[in-house]
Amino acid sequence: MTTPLHHLIDLLDLERIEENIFRGDSQASVVPRVFGGQVAAQALVAAGRTVPDDRDAHSLHAYFLRAGDPGAPIVYTVDRIRDGRSFTTRRVVAVQHGQPIFHLSASFQAFEEGLEHQEGMPDAPDPETLPTAAECLPRHAHLFSHPGVAERLLEARAAVDLRYVEEPPYATAAQGPREPRSQVWFRANGKLDGPIDEPLLHVCLATYVSDMTLLDSVLLAHGRGGWAVGDVVGASLDHAMWFHRPFRADEWLLYDQESPSSTNGRGLAQGRIWTADGKLAVSVIQEGVVRVPRG
Repeated sequence: MTTPLHHLIDLLDLERIEENIFRGDSQASVVPRVFGGQVAAQALVAAGRTVPDDRDAHSLHAYFLRAGDPGAPIVYTVDRIRDGRSFTTRRVVAVQHGQPIFHLSASFQAFEEGLEHQEGMPDAPDPETLPTAAECLPRHAHLFSHPGVAERLLEARAAVDLRYVEEPPYATAAQGPREPRSQVWFRANGKLDGPIDEPLLHVCLATYVSDMTLLDSVLLAHGRGGWAVGDVVGASLDHAMWFHRPFRADEWLLYDQESPSSTNGRGLAQGRIWTADGKLAVSVIQEGVVRVPRG
């Protein structure tokens, strides 16, 4: 396991301070707020640690309420809403400085046999043929709004090997609008292991990554490069995920993303995460603030 991945797992390994209360720290961020994928993954860890061992996460629905302070701990309180024969429901509130910054509802299910179908996986090149972030970001550092952004992005994403199928929005904004669709391959940058039980660890790692690139497709539709180049101000508003089938987040996963709509300062994006052998593992939907800076 690489050191950045080890640090990320330590970050997700929350401290239990009471029966249904947990505390977590934050990592350094490229923007002056807690990364949304981090707080979502930590909240799911908190929920999962109050659930019977025979039940796995199958969905989450979350709202980002306030910008988190990366310099302060986050307290997660878990409400045990329901423990049924097949399903378990938990509600988690993340609190900083006495105020809620994030709200999560998560559902867990005991395995059962049922009807099975899925649509086909979209075409995508072999991830091993694509440039790494360490190869891609420095090439475009001159496009960023401030010096050091490329280095901070590399540091923030070092725990994950994330590879764009096509050039990311920050590299192509000057070319004008493109089809509102983006694809990335990703996997943990090392073998996943540690104090968080499987498969919860893999689900939480995918939750963490799911917030990194999902609004890219909104930017592409308008020829915008995003916050890194300074032509858009954005933040996640709400986030929903459905975990369909087991997967490993330390093996290649294809994140296929598109945007059906943007309006009123908000952009909607939806994504599907596929295993390398073509199984639909996760569906994701997010709406975010996407504003053009004034002046």
